[in-house]
Amino acid sequence: VDSEVEPHHDVAATIQLGFWLYLMSDCLLFSGLFATYAVLHGHTAGGPTPSQLFDLPYTLTETMFLLCSSFTCGLATLAMNADKKNATLGWLAVTFVLGLGFVLMEVHEFAGMVAIGATAERSAFLSCFFTLVGTHGLHVTCGLIFMAVMMAAVAKKGLTPTNRSRLNCMMLFWHFLDIIWVGVFSLVYLSGVVH
Repeated sequence: VDSEVEPHHDVAATIQLGFWLYLMSDCLLFSGLFATYAVLHGHTAGGPTPSQLFDLPYTLTETMFLLCSSFTCGLATLAMNADKKNATLGWLAVTFVLGLGFVLMEVHEFAGMVAIGATAERSAFLSCFFTLVGTHGLHVTCGLIFMAVMMAAVAKKGLTPTNRSRLNCMMLFWHFLDIIWVGVFSLVYLSGVVH
């Protein structure tokens, strides 16, 4: 029995290690984007400034969608650890809906900016803004795809060791995106409106 468990444990541990390495590389990516934004956010080229563009209550609502999705993702983890397939799927579905709401709000925000001529080509500030926030939004979209695939796998095959390992990676990714968003909200939106 130990010989059957040990190989899976090694594979699961290797997958977890590989995923942590991926998250570290993503940290480097976002660190570079944050640093670029911090340096260039004041370069508006006579165009709109952060305080003129950002609607803090709207962004706070968007933030609450993502933070609540992190909470429900945690509840999905607890359900998975308790071997409750239906509860796991239910909490993942709630997490998915909240994440989708976040992405749709972000797309609406971007569309509103583009409609008034605040495009990435307008200034260094806007270029950095769209790159940083858009990269995060792209990651959330990929996370939603990852989540949908995992929901289908769990619905079909249950909470197998392989599905648990993959779900753990997906959940790590989701919480990572929430942490990054707290940085985006603080550095970009909150400080942009305050200054």
